[in-house]
Amino acid sequence: MLILTRKVGESIRINENICITIVDMDGKNIKIGIEAPKEISIHREEVFKRIKEENQKAAGGGNGDLGALSDLFKKK
Repeated sequence: MLILTRKVGESIRINENICITIVDMDGKNIKIGIEAPKEISIHREEVFKRIKEENQKAAGGGNGDLGALSDLFKKK
């Protein structure tokens, strides 16, 4: 892990297309701004973990009621 010290208004550049800027500091809280291409997903760590868990559940299911799903499509 790379650890850098930055002040408000200073930035960190990752390659040519990602820029992380320290926007504000208030006690223990730090606000950062992230500029990146739209095709790059950016999530807080806890949100990323939740998305990953939900994707694994959805991919590994196999126990769903396909009959009920078929009925749902027939109604439309």
